[in-house]
Amino acid sequence: MKKSLVALAALAVAGMASAQSSVTLFGVVDAAVSGYSNTSESRLGSTATVSQSGLSSSGYNASRIGFRGTEDLGAGLAASFWLEAGINTDTGNGTANGGGLQFNRRATVSLSGNFGEVRLGRDYTPTYWNDTVFDPFGTNGVGTSLIYSANNAFSDNENYIRASNSVGYFLPSNLGGFYGQLMYAFNEKIGYSPAGLTPTGLPTLAGQSNNIAAAVNAGPFAVAANPDNARAGRYIGGRAGYATGPLDVAVSYGSSTVGSNFYDGSTTSLDTWNLGATYDFGPVKVFGEYSGNTLKTERDNAFLAGFFDFADPKAKGWLVGATVPVGAGLFRASYSGVRYDNISYDEPKADKFALGYVYNLSKRTAVYTTVARVNNKNGANLSVGGPAFVATSINGAPLTPKSSTGYDFGIRHSF
Repeated sequence: MKKSLVALAALAVAGMASAQSSVTLFGVVDAAVSGYSNTSESRLGSTATVSQSGLSSSGYNASRIGFRGTEDLGAGLAASFWLEAGINTDTGNGTANGGGLQFNRRATVSLSGNFGEVRLGRDYTPTYWNDTVFDPFGTNGVGTSLIYSANNAFSDNENYIRASNSVGYFLPSNLGGFYGQLMYAFNEKIGYSPAGLTPTGLPTLAGQSNNIAAAVNAGPFAVAANPDNARAGRYIGGRAGYATGPLDVAVSYGSSTVGSNFYDGSTTSLDTWNLGATYDFGPVKVFGEYSGNTLKTERDNAFLAGFFDFADPKAKGWLVGATVPVGAGLFRASYSGVRYDNISYDEPKADKFALGYVYNLSKRTAVYTTVARVNNKNGANLSVGGPAFVATSINGAPLTPKSSTGYDFGIRHSF
């Protein structure tokens, strides 16, 4: 009898624990037949085209597999985790470097309550959210807006889409439609004290240290030491928005440190801002976004700043788009553009038109098609994907990117 009571008590405790915790396996498998054609042109009218076709991944939604779970801690508190790995459906490999399956999309643990949510780990940056939420194509496939393409290629910004080593805070969901997010990502580089111990990257002189070599090469006109990047990798940003009924509008700003050189006294950061909105009229949902970024180099020495620094490279982008539901299907369209400043005298610019259709076979399965075209002017180098533009010369005239076209025909299943 006692053993039976103990067993029943154990089962009751186990039932309470299972009711307070949950773990979910989820994922998306998306594959498409895709084609790309990228054409370069010289000032003399000569052209060169590279093309490619084959099976691609993530033409509609990003392919992934993940695990997420929540534990109810009582008193309105909950602990959660999220582990999500990217997958290339066409090869079966992971999207991480080397092709292995890694939780490179998201890896977070968080604590939430009436105060909001504190989240630690690798996660989307606040500035990227606007680029994907306010794009009818969700930054996937050949239809992805030029804002995404330009931001993803601008400088060597490893923190454009996601940031590792981050601490994030999210406002609670009961603020009458207002929402917001803050993020700080550590660069986790090594600091030296005294600062003169910082490695220079210069060749070591015979019998001397790297720091002495740096002193020998010191001076305002000396060749700078190789970048140590001791400050690179840091990100700080935030996003604030308001969503009610058919309206959703948000603004964001972020600064990512993309390079530094201790002995040159310089720090390079990419500052990004954007404003986006959607409004659902019912028969049609309209999208809009305006974005800008600036690649800034700051120097500790005012003389060097005035002597070496020129106008900061900048880019501005815009997008207008719409989705139109028709029965089980959805038409998608967008027109986006990018203009670069302080890159060259010609002010490179590009525009893109994309059109697509999605047909939902069920709540989890859809087939889709997308076509898109990019027009480059004055040396802009943006494409829908595929191989790089031909950059050599024909008859002594250099080739520059002219146009890029592409298509996706695919199927997506979520679970």
